[in-house]
Amino acid sequence: MHNKTTFDNGVRVLSETLPHTRSISLGIWVDVGSRDESKALNGISHFIEHMIFKGTARRSTLDIARELDVLGGLSNAFTGKENTCVHARVLDRHFPQLADILTDIFLNSQFDALELDREKQVILQEIGMVEDTPDELVHVLFCSNCWPDHALGRSILGSDETVSAIDRERMRKFYVRHYTPERIIIAAAGNIDHDSLVGLFRPVFENLETGAAESPAPPPVLKPGFVCHEKSLEQVHVCIGGRAPDLASEKRLAGAMLNTILGGNMSSRLFQEIREKRGLAYSIYSFLSAYKDAGVLGVYMGTDPRSVNQALDVVRHEVMRLLEGDLERAEFDMMKEHLVGSILLGSESNDTRMMRLAKNEYVFGRYISYEELIERLNAVDIEDVIHVAEDCFKGGLTSVLLGPVRPGEVEEDLLSFPVRP
Repeated sequence: MHNKTTFDNGVRVLSETLPHTRSISLGIWVDVGSRDESKALNGISHFIEHMIFKGTARRSTLDIARELDVLGGLSNAFTGKENTCVHARVLDRHFPQLADILTDIFLNSQFDALELDREKQVILQEIGMVEDTPDELVHVLFCSNCWPDHALGRSILGSDETVSAIDRERMRKFYVRHYTPERIIIAAAGNIDHDSLVGLFRPVFENLETGAAESPAPPPVLKPGFVCHEKSLEQVHVCIGGRAPDLASEKRLAGAMLNTILGGNMSSRLFQEIREKRGLAYSIYSFLSAYKDAGVLGVYMGTDPRSVNQALDVVRHEVMRLLEGDLERAEFDMMKEHLVGSILLGSESNDTRMMRLAKNEYVFGRYISYEELIERLNAVDIEDVIHVAEDCFKGGLTSVLLGPVRPGEVEEDLLSFPVRP
């Protein structure tokens, strides 16, 4: 059973009651991410997420860690391009204590200057880790080349320069401007009673003052192009991709099917052809990144510098097969069943259900059942998948290579497909 309550100031409380479980997953969400940042403040949303755990008037940093640990559950937080969330899963009997802790840290962080300077060094180390991890770094470079003039293309972590420049005043101003009630969702899934959930959060969250309306930023426009970042590495790391359906698009499930068929599991075309049959890569997969008003479907692989063109040729061949309609019903049905199975297996996780509550509310403004989702997925047909492939690969690709390779060594015609008339 699912329920929704909206406070007068716009805070939404969502729940899904699962009485057969012993735990409850709770997330306090805010509809703010790196795409809401100016270029100068890139990384501040992620920085705030870190600082949420660094002390309130009632709790020190150590108090927060101890109180969460003593509950025996799992707690964490994350920042994305479009959302930030602090969340935890505990036994149902510990839920009131958890609600109190997460409310306190979400609303009452002190942003202490000393703690801020300490945590700044931690984040700079985190940025450095990405720089030293080429299979992560190539994705950052890929996004920056997809949307070079849009905040969606910038790193969630920010850069050394932008993070170093963030101080307490800038952080407080950003927090006050963006952490407003109409952006906040409290979501819980598990052995929870909705009225009890509302009763725990209403006294504090209903008193938050509404913020000024923000004008929506224009959607990003993907910029095709080819870039080589030469770096002394053992492998060449490749990211290539094109436009994909956004989160609310009617084509989004066809996009998910395309991703699964192309490189989403071990029996996918790219995994079989590049890794299993030819041994050209250890890591090879496709990925689908979808946002409120944009999306990208791409392929990643890491390969020997001497094998780059051969591997790209295989990728191009497999994409061309799809564009030409070479997709048998048996393969299509098998991949659809894989996707349905993944969805239903995920439904056994309270964390997954809690996150679906919030994400569906942000994107669609309503609860979407697993039955409705699977019905829509089953309505996707082969032609739908081929049309999405055409939109993606014939609309111009962004291609980024990182490693010991120069532009002249790459056969660029392998990175383009016939343009639609």
